[in-house]
Amino acid sequence: MTYTYRQLTVSDVPLFKRLLGVFGEAFADVETYQGAVPSDDYLRAVLARAHFLALVAMGGEEIVGGIAAYELEKFERDRREIYIYDLAVAETSRRRGIATGLINEMRRIAKERDAYMIFVQADRGDDAAIRLYESLGTREDVYHFDILPLTDDDVRT
Repeated sequence: MTYTYRQLTVSDVPLFKRLLGVFGEAFADVETYQGAVPSDDYLRAVLARAHFLALVAMGGEEIVGGIAAYELEKFERDRREIYIYDLAVAETSRRRGIATGLINEMRRIAKERDAYMIFVQADRGDDAAIRLYESLGTREDVYHFDILPLTDDDVRT
């Protein structure tokens, strides 16, 4: 099968919603991606943001994978980098070059936007993702920290 890759625009809210379903299934986290799907207006606003990028891989009319990414403007130089926040391929479509095709499409967009780097994280133990990213780029061993915002109780103390 031949796959096509396309960047979503504000008129692609139905595709964007379908991509959320692919993410939920692929990450075994349907509740996060399907439990409270935002309104069409909200999703249109997200797609309208210049710094947000959503790509889908299509097998005919079916979404078989996708990327959600953010373009970050750097402050230390006039340059940009792109952070791949989510990348997933439907389980039934894996091992067919779709993820590589999605990343290569993101690389094309990065060149268009004059970005100097694309970066992505992989969870320890996600060997397939790690192999994919190592085949396309340079591995860095870094730590990731989740820091929660202050709560009302924190502010009162």
